[in-house]
Amino acid sequence: MREIKLNGERILPGEEKRITINIAKLPSHSSINISITVSRSIHDGPVLLLMGGLHGDEINGIEIVRRTMEKGWNRPDRGTVICVPILNIYGFIFFSRMLPDGKDVNRSFPGNKNGSLASRLAHYITNHILPLIDYGIDFHTGGAQRTNYPQVRCTFQDEENLQLAEAFHAPFTLNSPYRAKSLRQTAGKMGKKILVYEGGESARFDEYAIIQGMEGARRVMAHLGMIEDPGKSFNDNVIIRGSSWVRARNSGLFNPIVDSGQSILKNQVVGYITDTFGDFKISVKSPVSGYVIGLNNNPIVFQGDALMHIGVTTREINFGSDGVDDE
Repeated sequence: MREIKLNGERILPGEEKRITINIAKLPSHSSINISITVSRSIHDGPVLLLMGGLHGDEINGIEIVRRTMEKGWNRPDRGTVICVPILNIYGFIFFSRMLPDGKDVNRSFPGNKNGSLASRLAHYITNHILPLIDYGIDFHTGGAQRTNYPQVRCTFQDEENLQLAEAFHAPFTLNSPYRAKSLRQTAGKMGKKILVYEGGESARFDEYAIIQGMEGARRVMAHLGMIEDPGKSFNDNVIIRGSSWVRARNSGLFNPIVDSGQSILKNQVVGYITDTFGDFKISVKSPVSGYVIGLNNNPIVFQGDALMHIGVTTREINFGSDGVDDE
């Protein structure tokens, strides 16, 4: 069996250890540490990373990993599970997607040990965590008051990645090219297979999204032969091959009349934009038939704002182009 060592501490087969990694100190001299729990079976198998809080305000992912550990689902029959409930401790403390220097960790990979705080954190993950793993699930939510209906993102060009997504069996699986300087792109270059799970909204718990994330991770573990009983999925897994954003043609107040996850038709009215002082009411129509996979919860919108993310199943539609990608 392979050696697994973190921060100079070896984790042997059959052991579970929580390793504390000091990243930096605040101006108050308070230490900022990352807590990593490594659970190893006595039997050889894959190494799976379960990570939340890469963006500190995306607490659904944090809760998914926390509950997974609370239930003992992180203890495999074969192989190893590495749990990182909160990667971006700074962002978690300050209720922010970013670090205090304004940088996004998931736009800073593979990182630099002498760079910004975000770059240094990315460098640690790239050089000390990713070399240990074979697979990973990176848990996210929508950002900026947007809800993402539970979905897994992967590149369909990688057959093994697609098989992992099918095993996860989220309500939606999206074809998503690698984002530049992201964890997923860096891991892919190292031959590691990473899924990105999106569910719910930042700074708010979404129970349905949390449960979908936990159960999906368990199904991935079963697919990898790490556990025997994955449990059943009671939802369909819709394959989304592309997507299109609905944007505000006018500034005003947005009132959606469809729900996240709902199927819609081309030219269907999905909401209205009204003038603050009652001067107009404009209907908002979907440019395509598909599913609502992302929804803006902020009623105050400006011209050009993203209102709704529509996923389509029949053809490619510039996924992520001129849109909002929360990964």
